[in-house]
Amino acid sequence: MERIDKILSSQNIASRSEVKDMIRKKRISVNGKIVLKPDEKFEPETAEICVDGKVISFKKYVYIMMNKPSGVLSASNDRYAETVIDLLPKEMQRRGLFPAGRLDKDTEGFILITDDGELAHKMLSPKSHVYKLYQAVVDKVLTGEDVTAFKNGIGEFLPAEMKILDEHTALVEICEGKFHQVKKMFNAVGANVTYLKRLRIGTLFLDETLEKGGFRELSESEIRDILCTKHGI
Repeated sequence: MERIDKILSSQNIASRSEVKDMIRKKRISVNGKIVLKPDEKFEPETAEICVDGKVISFKKYVYIMMNKPSGVLSASNDRYAETVIDLLPKEMQRRGLFPAGRLDKDTEGFILITDDGELAHKMLSPKSHVYKLYQAVVDKVLTGEDVTAFKNGIGEFLPAEMKILDEHTALVEICEGKFHQVKKMFNAVGANVTYLKRLRIGTLFLDETLEKGGFRELSESEIRDILCTKHGI
């Protein structure tokens, strides 16, 4: 059971102070009855909550796939730079949203935005073996020796799978998410990454219909796919 003002504020309907004013004006009803106090408690997942006669669809958590563009920070907020949260419309910027895992400012592709900390922890923990797939373009000719080096593990990083697409382009799959990991692994074999894009998390690929900066909510089956450990390129 949760307070009605907390429920509505969690859904980005209104702030708690605004909810109080709405209650005073008798704009909120639950299960057909007008709410009289902001501290009245209800079961948010089963109660029919209405604002101005319109039923509110309660979501405990949200899960948003975004095709992150280059130049945008993987952060919830920043005083000086645009973040992935800033790209969302105001009605979707509910309290507690954060990017689950980082992509460097100049890296593009699939980033998950959510307010579900438990799922994010499972997705990011190396122990969960949730693999992430990247496409990288580098400034040297890639060889079978580079593939072997990645397979054996480089320095502090666990073994990773690499598949060469052409002389300067490769797919790389990792189950960690350490700072600048893919770039550092290529640096270790004498290559600088000039372009990097995340294509997949778990078994869920980035929606190809999403333009840079585009986003959409995930379905329940897609959320499960994010935590799948199946991998391979």
